Amino acid sequence: MIKKPITFGFAWLVIFLCSAGSSAKPIHHYVFFGMDREKIKDTRSFLENEMFEGAQIAYLWSQLENEEDKYNFGLIREDLAFLTEHHKKLWIQIQDITFSEKYVPVPRFLRQDPQYNGGADRQYQFNNDDEEHPIPSGWAARRWDPAVQERFHKLLFALGKEFDGRIEGVNFAETSVTFGQTGKLFPKGYTPEIYREAIIANLKALKRAFPKSIAMQYANFMPGGQKDLERVYQAARESRVAVGGPDLLPFRPFQMANSYPLIKDSAGIIPSGIAVQDGNYADVNRKTGQRASIEMLINFATDFLKVDYIFWCTEEPYFSNELVPFVKHL
Repeated sequence: MIKKPITFGFAWLVIFLCSAGSSAKPIHHYVFFGMDREKIKDTRSFLENEMFEGAQIAYLWSQLENEEDKYNFGLIREDLAFLTEHHKKLWIQIQDITFSEKYVPVPRFLRQDPQYNGGADRQYQFNNDDEEHPIPSGWAARRWDPAVQERFHKLLFALGKEFDGRIEGVNFAETSVTFGQTGKLFPKGYTPEIYREAIIANLKALKRAFPKSIAMQYANFMPGGQKDLERVYQAARESRVAVGGPDLLPFRPFQMANSYPLIKDSAGIIPSGIAVQDGNYADVNRKTGQRASIEMLINFATDFLKVDYIFWCTEEPYFSNELVPFVKHL
């Protein structure tokens, strides 16, 4: 059984971050380029540093399937060839969720065909949980919709047929979606329970499509709360699917109360990873006002969370001024 999350005091956390030593466990460092895939060719500090084993690149579903059953994997082929030439590995993030109104992640034909119910639904932000005045904040593919899910699984198997075993790993974007809690803004056919089962079905499909490469589910929060998040992690273990998530934020109680203990408890059972994304480098301890150093972030990720992979974003000036000089000496 998955252990219940435990609460960690800030005093203990600061002591841990300041005193933890380097883990003897080999850690795989990747650079997360997101959708800025062209940067893999321009970032010399990535290409020339042997400690960075490869690149994690996000591809929108809409980029990979232009028309129904007509896949376009040219971008992935190009990136894989370039990275292989430079002795680097590729890790794919399949992006079916966005955080901007400008980007709808699903193919156009899903949005136009009524059987797919639009293919994606708006997500929202809420000031003080006010669902009467929602603020649009991006789009999420209808992961729970049987018709959309069937199309998505076909994409996974098409990707796996060509790239399984040729790439280091592939992950889904985070499980967190924001449709409110009252039901007022729930999309058609959605409930937290239905969503939970869809996430589990999708991660199992990912593993079937990629039995050789590492198949990973980013699982940070669930609309149904901690019990649903625990169920996702349990299903991942049972299916031998790796786990992890965005945001390495050791000072945040919310992360400590949700995914972090579950990632930690997965160590040694299935592979795991954590992504350092925009805003993470600058996050500070609210108690002390101090920011964690790169060394502290690595120690927390490896000695507490016990992850196998760290995916570092290229946010400046932190990437060039702090991360690159530090990893040169690992």
